[in-house]
Amino acid sequence: MSTQIVAVDIGGTHARFALATIGDDGRIALGEPATLHTKDHGSFQLAWEAFRAMNGGTLPDAVAMSVAGPVGNEVIKFTNNPWILRPAKIEEMLGPTRQTIINDFAAVAHAVACADESDFLHLTGPDGALPAAGTLSILGPGTGLGVAHLYRDGKGSYHVQATEGGHTDYAALDQIEDAILARLRRRLTRVSVERVVSGPAIIDIYATLAAMEHKAIHELSDVEIWTAAASGEDSLAVAAVDRFCLALGAAAGDYALAQGASGVVIAGGLGYRIRETIKTSG
Repeated sequence: MSTQIVAVDIGGTHARFALATIGDDGRIALGEPATLHTKDHGSFQLAWEAFRAMNGGTLPDAVAMSVAGPVGNEVIKFTNNPWILRPAKIEEMLGPTRQTIINDFAAVAHAVACADESDFLHLTGPDGALPAAGTLSILGPGTGLGVAHLYRDGKGSYHVQATEGGHTDYAALDQIEDAILARLRRRLTRVSVERVVSGPAIIDIYATLAAMEHKAIHELSDVEIWTAAASGEDSLAVAAVDRFCLALGAAAGDYALAQGASGVVIAGGLGYRIRETIKTSG
């Protein structure tokens, strides 16, 4: 007998909700997702109620959630949005009697473990299939920087480890990155990797390059800079994205070294959108 659940992915900027059906054979059919902006809803409960209203006022009594932050505590605090979640209160406040909550990049690692080889796009390094055994580092820039690792034994079993690797210290590699770091230090006590390798970080990279070239710094949003770079209409935005990709590559290499990985997977919508730049940057 199939089971219906609510699937939820909560990041820093968006919360995505969908109805999913788990068949007798374990196959999952995901319905059309609804994307809600976290800033438009004062709490997770209000976002849940909005999704419930979209579905006629009723939802299944089971929920599976991935969240951008550490899990396992009595109170879950999200890394890049102000919501909090109390797992013990979910049934009382929202209704579901069954719940599963995992870190968002642990969820990505599980997806990597279950994906077909054809689901991956080669970016750089030896051109071949991902190793069937050993460790893979998994990271993805978004509102922050998600990091996890996946160990596969080569016999069909695997283990996922969530991390908060995006909050490790940032190390500048050259004079340009020294300037980016100096800019960030003027307003931050501590500069972590995700301050340079995340979607919003493009603002500081762009502003630093503008200052170094003695150009006027236009007050552009991160979305505007990414869009201008994609269209090629702003050469400084193009240079900022190229510099971003260098930092992303450096971070990927550092995590692979620390985790003993034989391969790296870059996940998420932003990484996919800049895939061609990743191939050619530097």
